[in-house]
Amino acid sequence: MTAEIDEQPDILARLVEQRATIAGVARAIVEKPPRFALLAARGSSDHAALYAKYLIEVLLGLPAGLVSPSTTTLYGAHPDLRDVLLVSVSQSGGSPDLLEVTEAARKAGARTVAVSNTPSSRLFEVADLAVDIGAGEEHAVAATKTYTATLLALYLLVDAMRGGDGSAVGDIGRLAHTTLRDSASGVARAVDRYRFADRVVAAARGYSYATALEASLKLAETSYLHTRAYSGADLLHGPVAAVDEETAVLGLTSAGHGGTAMRDVLGAVAERGADVLAIGSAAGDMPAALRIDVPETAEEVAPILEVLPVQRLALQLSLARGGDPDSPRGLRKVTKTR
Repeated sequence: MTAEIDEQPDILARLVEQRATIAGVARAIVEKPPRFALLAARGSSDHAALYAKYLIEVLLGLPAGLVSPSTTTLYGAHPDLRDVLLVSVSQSGGSPDLLEVTEAARKAGARTVAVSNTPSSRLFEVADLAVDIGAGEEHAVAATKTYTATLLALYLLVDAMRGGDGSAVGDIGRLAHTTLRDSASGVARAVDRYRFADRVVAAARGYSYATALEASLKLAETSYLHTRAYSGADLLHGPVAAVDEETAVLGLTSAGHGGTAMRDVLGAVAERGADVLAIGSAAGDMPAALRIDVPETAEEVAPILEVLPVQRLALQLSLARGGDPDSPRGLRKVTKTR
């Protein structure tokens, strides 16, 4: 996991160099503009799909939704998907439910796109179009480099669909290197602070909500922490009642509308005695006990960088708590569900 986290700056830089290939997929999509978009995924890929949902709705102005695979695999639903874009996101490309959803959607008239790290997978065969994220083989069970590469690939796809030139991520490799280097001391302080924590809440608004969900998953699967992730708005609509002095709150707060909206949320949990760790390019402006800054980018790009210290936090907390982050108990690299 350590090695794969450290590979990310180079992987992201290489993926930007492949922008023209991804732009070709985008052109094929916009030749027949979809009425709306659907995204199908599981696990970390589902968090990347949520990120893409925000991209599609905000940058393209298209309605977008997350697929519930069981409506197809368990209940046999066959909705009319003519003129719909279905994007299936899977690191392995081997989960039976995503294959079935993609095949069914194509038969129902959807234009299907596979986004995966495994170009030899069956998913690439059943989809109309495909995007290879090119992260290389990932050995640790916890997804790190495949997650950020998926985020970047989805951004490049959506950006190209709106006629963008990818300039917002042109320097993403260097920025990722800077983030990993400069966040190291802050992560070490956070590990010392939270190694004995029992409850963690991750929260964010907007694009960064995907990072909150990914943070919750990473801490649960590597460090066996009881974690929950919420939209900052939803957190205040009830769950905040369970926040107290025994709760660690991880707030993802990058510059932009989402980060601004998190200031009052973190203030509210801090007033309840929660120990707040703010991560992101707006962390310095947040009411928090500990802050980890991340270089500022366009808001829609921030999740690619802000998750990097989160990955390091999960890794080092696992080691500090006596765990093995490469092989969490009860988990395998590829999970096959239906």
